[in-house]
Amino acid sequence: MSRFLFVVPPLVGHINPTVGVAAELTARGHLVAWACPDPELVGRLAGPGAGAVFACAGGPQGERPAELRGPEALKFLWEWYLLPLAEAMAPGVRAAVREFRPDVVVADQQAFAGALVAEKLGLPWATSATTSAEFTDPLSGLPKVREWLETRLAGLRSAVGDPAGTADPRFSPHLVLAFSTPELAGDSHTGAVRWVGPSIAARPSAAGFPWEWLDPGRATVLVTLGTANTDVGGRFLDECRSALRERADRAQGVIVDPGNTLAPSDADDKDVLIVPSVPQLALLERGVGAVVCHAGHNSVCEALWHGVPLVVAPIRDDQPVVAGQVADAGAGVRVRFGRVTAQKLGAALDSVLDDPGYRAAADRIRTAFRAAGGAPAAAAHLDELAREFR
Repeated sequence: MSRFLFVVPPLVGHINPTVGVAAELTARGHLVAWACPDPELVGRLAGPGAGAVFACAGGPQGERPAELRGPEALKFLWEWYLLPLAEAMAPGVRAAVREFRPDVVVADQQAFAGALVAEKLGLPWATSATTSAEFTDPLSGLPKVREWLETRLAGLRSAVGDPAGTADPRFSPHLVLAFSTPELAGDSHTGAVRWVGPSIAARPSAAGFPWEWLDPGRATVLVTLGTANTDVGGRFLDECRSALRERADRAQGVIVDPGNTLAPSDADDKDVLIVPSVPQLALLERGVGAVVCHAGHNSVCEALWHGVPLVVAPIRDDQPVVAGQVADAGAGVRVRFGRVTAQKLGAALDSVLDDPGYRAAADRIRTAFRAAGGAPAAAAHLDELAREFR
């Protein structure tokens, strides 16, 4: 029996892929615990058998400026969120390590405190890479941004880690669990990367979705911008609604609008359903013709796990990279989030619904994802790492 401490940021998309891995480790007889600024979120996503959850201090409050794009958005993300989050989490991670005494720390790729604390204490650590964007060297061609970032990481290591350490906290030298496959992400990264594919685990979902509303005679199009983009999505969702109404003869739209930016659907509207949330995995399993999304890594992987082609409209962070992966793999069409119109969205939808090549590419990635092993494969790699250092 080994002990595994998962260090995760308070972000749904970064916790969800690790839930299945933690459950698999528990089923193998290991002990699992978590360190996170939001223990309630971990408990809700991982369920009652999640194991101990140690609270850490969180990152900054408030919203990012919605207009930031490109290198400016990336720099702001690091300066405003990732680096302060690491400094805030570090004391809680150290306390969790002292109390739980893990054999291995599993640090999310954006929870640098997990990697730096483990390195300082001489513990083996694995990276949980819940997005594949970092494997493509997103700073290629941006030498000044890269230099700034390396300087800031060195300062962070001096503050919370071992100043003499050399490992990049985003890439463990022992094990990097990449929740994707080269068929989507490419295979340009070397080292200790293990492509395990998406970790798709059953998750609790609220009852009440109107399954009877779905028309089996029309394709269902799911539109979602994830859980972190309610501040910028209103115009885009409205354009999606218009494009879907123009195709009501052959498609139904399910639009996820957690921020209530759109007027609710009429009770007898049979063409577009507007809801604050959906049981996404269950809906994809039921059968969806296409997904329109922001190219969030989890949304993309869950769609492709079910062989569903996409229209991707990246907003910020890793999303442009993931959107490029989708387009390069032939599994979807990329549109511009800020400038797209109902006409352009409709043309993209027509492509992924009518051209069999997009679904064939999505099916090819689906096959690769399922062959990669998912949560059981990730758990096996972690088990092996613990045995190696025992």
